[in-house]
Amino acid sequence: MDEKNKKSIMNRLKRTEGQIRGVQKMIDEEQECMDIMTQLNAIRSGIDRVMGLVVVHNLQECFEHPEKDPKEQDKKLEKAINMIIKK
Repeated sequence: MDEKNKKSIMNRLKRTEGQIRGVQKMIDEEQECMDIMTQLNAIRSGIDRVMGLVVVHNLQECFEHPEKDPKEQDKKLEKAINMIIKK
């Protein structure tokens, strides 16, 4: 993974970490359920985006550096696709 993509993913994860701390504080302060749910949805969207970036990187690696054995290559691609579908 190149440094630009790695930095982008790490920044997104740090942002999500901050959002989780914010939700913990909101719960501790007994804030409105809808406000908490809004933040949880934002967290979910952020994690989904990170997952997408990681899978894209994985697929790029598969195409740029294919396995010597076509069956192994197919297994790697199938696994990546299943990770997307599982979402």
